[in-house]
Amino acid sequence: MIQMNVMIGFVSMSGNTEDIVHLLQSELEQKGCIVHIQELDRLYPSDFSQYDAVLLGSYTWGDGDLPYEAEDFLEDLADSDLNGLAAASFGSGDRDYPKYCAAVDLLEQTLQSAGATITAPGLKIEFDPDTPEKQVACRLFAEEFFERAQRLYT
Repeated sequence: MIQMNVMIGFVSMSGNTEDIVHLLQSELEQKGCIVHIQELDRLYPSDFSQYDAVLLGSYTWGDGDLPYEAEDFLEDLADSDLNGLAAASFGSGDRDYPKYCAAVDLLEQTLQSAGATITAPGLKIEFDPDTPEKQVACRLFAEEFFERAQRLYT
């Protein structure tokens, strides 16, 4: 088993997505990963070559949109060549909106279009991961992401 170097890039307004980040970080570190965290407006897809795997997270804004502060990042990501990099997306949202957690799908589609290998289906959490069920969902997502990413390198 290799020690994976993982980047978690995210954008959070209310803190819900950031809370998910910390749950994912904890789970991945327990598996021996070195986890780096950066907000999307300070992250460049060109730096992804330094990592074995990437997780990208965002809340969904308005009518299923990515937040303003992540738009430039998404444009850069769309123009990137990620060449099989292990990746997955996650985020928070509100089921009262018709496009629940659509930013998660947008990140996943853009990662895939850029050549990343999606190792776990997008994780969608309503609001804050503040219940045991939501916390288990975060742990299982991190576990699946880790296990499938490991297989890419063995």
